[in-house]
Amino acid sequence: MALKRISKNHIIYKFTPAMRPVEKAHVGDIVVFETKDCFGEQIRDENVKLNEIDWNKVNPATGPLFVEEAEPGDTLKVEILSIRVNNPAIMAVAPGAGVLGNLKYDSKVKIVNVEKDFVIFSGLKVKMKPMIGVIGVAPKEGEYPTGTSDVHGGNMDIAELTAGTSIYFPVFVKGALLALGDLHAVQADGEICVTGAEASGEVVVRVDVIKDVQPKYPVLETSNYYAIIAPGKDLDEAVYKATMEAVNVLKRKYSLSFEEAYMLASLIVNLRINQVVDPRKGVRAEISKEYVSIEDFLS
Repeated sequence: MALKRISKNHIIYKFTPAMRPVEKAHVGDIVVFETKDCFGEQIRDENVKLNEIDWNKVNPATGPLFVEEAEPGDTLKVEILSIRVNNPAIMAVAPGAGVLGNLKYDSKVKIVNVEKDFVIFSGLKVKMKPMIGVIGVAPKEGEYPTGTSDVHGGNMDIAELTAGTSIYFPVFVKGALLALGDLHAVQADGEICVTGAEASGEVVVRVDVIKDVQPKYPVLETSNYYAIIAPGKDLDEAVYKATMEAVNVLKRKYSLSFEEAYMLASLIVNLRINQVVDPRKGVRAEISKEYVSIEDFLS
């Protein structure tokens, strides 16, 4: 096992098959990713005007990392060992952005302090839950900005992607080419206003490879459940994809007819919203570990 570190000076703004790796690792290696905040560290105080920042430099992801054993058709497992976010964190709202973007209101930047286990928002103490907004691998083809998501991962904004969880990605190119960034000190499901408590920081991960099988979509593992992470042009499409794959998993696992698996899903599959504000919306279908194991998502 080796310890590797990737500086925040090595960043990407799009996931592509042609990305050039900046570091290499083997199965079992621990890698430290140093990250910038989602604004690329362009916002230093609340007087910054959002129309003055370079929007081509938002959502930077650190990497990519080349995992030696990863080949197309495999699964890359990324175990999140720790997440440390820096103080302060940044939030912003702008007309046209977020769930209520159609309303008339002013652009605003807010700097919030990160103190011990809390984010301080206008005197209110909000419990910290550091999580990763952007994490993914190289797609099979095409280019995907780091601000959006698809089957390769990307800007998924999963509130539960925290220390102690793992995420499984289908591998499309040799080495997988893992990159991550866009840390939040805390974010609720949905990321309603278009930002969480955006912060720079460090993520420590351990990488592993499962050979010759892969999931259809990225799969999140927590202590209690597995979750299928499905993207969509809107919530309806994301819900449909997540549900369809959950039903297929149960159908294979228990040798059920479609009708039986569909009914079982209505009893044990929980649908959760990841985010509703990016170009691609995100939904996760959670299934308790009481009923499934990671092998059930891989084929």
